[in-house]
Amino acid sequence: MPADMNDYFNKNRGVGGGDKQPPKPPQFIQDFSKKATVIYVLIVIAALLIFFKPFVIINSGEVGILKTAGKFNSEPLQPGFHLFIPAIQDVIVVDTKVRIVNYKALAGEGDFDRRGGVLIKPAIEVLDARGLPVTIELTVQYRLNPLRAPQTVAEWGLNWEEKIINPVVRDVVRNVIGQFKAEELPVKRNEIAIKIQTEIAKGIDKLEAVPVELVAVQLRSILLPPKIKDQIERVQIAKQEAERVKYEVLRAKQEAEKKAALARGTAEAKKIEAQGQADKIRIEAEAQAKANKLISDSLSEKLLVLKQIQVQGKFNEALKTNKDAKIFLTPGGAVPNIWLDSKDKQRSSSVGN
Repeated sequence: MPADMNDYFNKNRGVGGGDKQPPKPPQFIQDFSKKATVIYVLIVIAALLIFFKPFVIINSGEVGILKTAGKFNSEPLQPGFHLFIPAIQDVIVVDTKVRIVNYKALAGEGDFDRRGGVLIKPAIEVLDARGLPVTIELTVQYRLNPLRAPQTVAEWGLNWEEKIINPVVRDVVRNVIGQFKAEELPVKRNEIAIKIQTEIAKGIDKLEAVPVELVAVQLRSILLPPKIKDQIERVQIAKQEAERVKYEVLRAKQEAEKKAALARGTAEAKKIEAQGQADKIRIEAEAQAKANKLISDSLSEKLLVLKQIQVQGKFNEALKTNKDAKIFLTPGGAVPNIWLDSKDKQRSSSVGN
C-alpha cells in the first residue's frame, strides 16, 4: 500500500486500533431535515385531499344529499362547507332554484336554452271536444322542494322532473282542452288558463310528500286547425260588421233624438215667447185699465166744468180768427167739442183734451 494512503488511515484511525465516529452535520441541516419531513407529510395529505376530495361546498339555491354506503340521509345538507368520508360517503348536490320548461312548437325533445336556463319541449298536441287537433303552448315554472329533496331523488331519481312535471302537465292539458270545442278556446282563454294551472297544482299536490312546488303556469298560445281558424275569423268579421251596423243605427237614433230635442226646444222657446208677449199685453192692458180707472175715479163734476171752460176758452180764441166757424157741443156739455170752419168745409179740426 502506498505511503500516503497509510498516512490517511493512520490519521483517521482511533487510538488503540479503533475507528473514529463520523462528524455530525451542521445544526441548520438538521432543522431543515425536520421541517422537510413535516412538509412532505403535508404534501401527502394535500394530495390525498385533492384526490379523494372529502369535502363539498354547497351554494345558495342548492341542497346536498348525503349518501352513506348507498343510503340517502333524510336530512338535506344546507348551503355551506361540509366534510364526508371518501369511499364510504358521497354528496349529491341538487338545484332548488325555480326552473322553467317551455312547451313550444317546432322545438326538439329536451332542447335546453343555456343562456336563459330554460328547458324547451315540444308543444302539447291534444284533441278538442269534437276530436279536432289543437296545439297548446305554455310555460311552467316550478322548483324542487328542498326539505324533501333526499326522498324525491331516492324515489324518482335525478331526472325527477321528467317523471313528475311533464306527465302531469300533458295529462292536465289534455283533459282540460277536451272539455271545449276548438272555436270556444280563444273566447274562453282566461278561463282555460286558470283551470289548467289549478289542475296542475292539484296533480302535483296529490303526489306523496309534495316533492315539487308549482310556481306559475302561463298559457302562451292556442294553435287551431286552419279550417277552424278561418271559421272563427269569418265569425269575428260578421260580429264586427254587426257591431258597426248597430253603432250606425244607434248613431242615427241619437241624431234623430237630438233633432227632436232641438225641435222641442224651439217649440218650447216659441211657446215661452208667445206666453211672454201675451203676458206683456195682459199686463199693459191691466195697467191701462188701472190707469183709466184711476183717471175715472179722479174726475169730478167741478173738474169737468173746469175742463169745459178751458175748451170753451180755446173756441172763443178760434172765433176771433174765424167768425163763421160753427161749434158743436157734445151731449151733456162734455169735452171735447167740435167746430167746423164754414169757409173750408173739407178742413176740420178738433180742439179738446
